[in-house]
Amino acid sequence: MPELASSPALEPTVLSILVPAVGGQGGGVLSEWIVDAGLLDGFPVHGTSIPGVAQRTGSTTYYVELATERGADDLAFSLYPVPGALDVLLAPEFMEVGRMIELGFVSPGRTTVIASTHRLLSIHEKIATGRAIYPQEGLQRAAETAARRLVAFDALALARQHGTEANAVLLGALAGTGVLPIADDAFRKAIERKGVAVASNLAGFELGLGLGRSGDTPPEVTPGAPATPATVPSDLRAEIESMPPGARAIVARGVERLVDYQDARYARRYLDLLRPFVPSGETTGPRAELGATVGRYLALWMSYEDAVRVAELKTRASRFARIRDAARAGRSAIEVTDYLKPDLDEIFGVLPDRLVRPLARWAERRWPHGRPTVGQHVRTTTISGFVRVWLVTRLKPLRGISYRAREEHARIARWLEAVRTCAGWDPALAVEAARAAQLVKGYGDVRRRMLAVHEQLLAAVLSAGRLEAGRGAGFDVSTALAARLRALVLSGPDGEAQVPAAAASALAQLQAGDPRPISAR
Repeated sequence: MPELASSPALEPTVLSILVPAVGGQGGGVLSEWIVDAGLLDGFPVHGTSIPGVAQRTGSTTYYVELATERGADDLAFSLYPVPGALDVLLAPEFMEVGRMIELGFVSPGRTTVIASTHRLLSIHEKIATGRAIYPQEGLQRAAETAARRLVAFDALALARQHGTEANAVLLGALAGTGVLPIADDAFRKAIERKGVAVASNLAGFELGLGLGRSGDTPPEVTPGAPATPATVPSDLRAEIESMPPGARAIVARGVERLVDYQDARYARRYLDLLRPFVPSGETTGPRAELGATVGRYLALWMSYEDAVRVAELKTRASRFARIRDAARAGRSAIEVTDYLKPDLDEIFGVLPDRLVRPLARWAERRWPHGRPTVGQHVRTTTISGFVRVWLVTRLKPLRGISYRAREEHARIARWLEAVRTCAGWDPALAVEAARAAQLVKGYGDVRRRMLAVHEQLLAAVLSAGRLEAGRGAGFDVSTALAARLRALVLSGPDGEAQVPAAAASALAQLQAGDPRPISAR
């Protein structure tokens, strides 16, 4: 009888780990810790990295493959992850989880996802006119659906709370889940071998190790109070407490902001302007919402960032302390260079109105599509550089008579008058008119453009309101028009360009008696 051939020995299993990260998150150190820990524990392991480009148009990915049998040889490791064949996704930021899911790497039958839930906003999220931050709930649902197991918590907040680094906390969570055969002590030795911030990184590892083993989500870290909170005077505090609960918190923040921005007298002016829009006894409904909405946007508009405000924020001791803490400079010297580029309007804006108004009007005629700028690089950690910027803050007492203050408060008065007119017609329409102030933002040319489109929106809404007031059939069209035009502007430059045509079309159809709602046109 012929001899049966012996069965081939089973090859050791290879586990794949992917670490997607952006610069400064410690992804490279994290992958090196994993590789070093595997080698220290006797497992064949290989790591590689694929560099991306800056500013989130691409990210750096670190890929590690680990054999599950100690001493195995003659293994061929892959340099790249394979979609659907990933064992561990270790993400230092939550959007990276979504990106890896979109690319097909995460598999519900195989992949353990360990991620920090904090966000580093992408360029597209930052530059949008409106709020374009991707909803956290959507990422959470996608991760729970796509992963075999999800371990997600805010590693950055925990690291800051305990004086360690997020990548060390994530390394501990990886060890705690048990998805890799590497012993805990091997991870500890890898951190020690690296020789960088050993004590704090070991503390972070132990913190993450406990979370990975228990599977519990740590409680949210409540952010502390601002470093230099403004003191609200008692008379203003008493008036805030008399307001409806729905508006009280927003108005309190507004008062604190404006006391810090200028003084208590300026905050009192804010309350005086706000008072007509806050109902005395009504706590729900459109009129209550109107008070909270006006309170929010009025405070933001009255604290417009002029050159004095910028200089004040840049020379505060808390700013340099924050930079030093973020850089972990300790006793080392730090150097801060501020890149400033004020245009003529911003320079004229801090000077007395009577003095510079003729010059400002001439500059508008001379450069209608953009004022000249004065670019400068100021090292605010030097005495000369600090004093140059600090001297601008000495113009703060003159802010009330400055050209910028007169211009901004004239616009605020026109906005409040429009809201007051709309409130006389319909509270829901007034809320939408108040929300139009959300468009007032930016600097230089951007702010001038947004102010112009804000004025266009208010003019169109008031015209539509007058037409509907004459018909006596409600203000549904005017309210929908205000919401529609604001949404167009917030969608970006393409939508902003559609505002004049959309307003003209809606007004023409109102004049023609078209009963269809704005959304159906």
